[in-house]
Amino acid sequence: MPLFKPLLVVLGLLIIWEAIVVVFDMPDYILPGPKAVFLSMYENTSLLWEHTLVTMTEMLLGLILGVLFGILLAMVLVYFVALRPWLLPLLLVTQAIPVFALAPILMLWFGYGLASKVVMTILVIFFPVATCCYDGLRHTHQGWLDMADIMGGNRFSVLRHIRWPAALPALASGLRVAVVVAPIGAVVGEWVGSSAGLGYLMLQANARLWVDQMFAALTVLAVCSVSLYFITDLALKKLIPWQPAT
Repeated sequence: MPLFKPLLVVLGLLIIWEAIVVVFDMPDYILPGPKAVFLSMYENTSLLWEHTLVTMTEMLLGLILGVLFGILLAMVLVYFVALRPWLLPLLLVTQAIPVFALAPILMLWFGYGLASKVVMTILVIFFPVATCCYDGLRHTHQGWLDMADIMGGNRFSVLRHIRWPAALPALASGLRVAVVVAPIGAVVGEWVGSSAGLGYLMLQANARLWVDQMFAALTVLAVCSVSLYFITDLALKKLIPWQPAT
């Protein structure tokens, strides 16, 4: 039953898409219909699967490392107050420069392989994870901290039993955002320079006017991103049962 409404929305979008193609008599090189795209997905299943594995590897590695670095920086900002004026501007700089502008430089530094795409993914998701975790840690209810101090709690025990559980709902929000934007870093890196991945496949299909294949790769990327989001959301709900639903 929970899947009924999303499936209904997808079906409605497909109907609107097909109606636009039919009513406006769109040529295939501008907007292919859903049937042409699904046929291309069927005919190029192995090719799409090969490039999907590359893009998903880049996304997952970037997510894991970006989340770890974001949490680490958030804890440093909370517990090392003297470093806060130095690190906060650095955190803002990571988002002040668009990843599109940094992509050629990162390609030069890290090469055209996996590393540059992972670094770009880290840069994209690092900010929401770090800021949400930082806000969650520093906005822990003062009454809980006072009670822990009265009971003789040390810094580690307070972090483990009070600050960290209190910060998890905020961190969960950052993780949901990170999962959604993770494909940006991977795909932009593949556009700038790569020999594999869904972004690379889309670029090659566009150059050859294989628009149906380009839409097929885009559809697979969207399905992977949405699936990753729902898996993450379900896991967070199980791991944080005390997070209010409203």
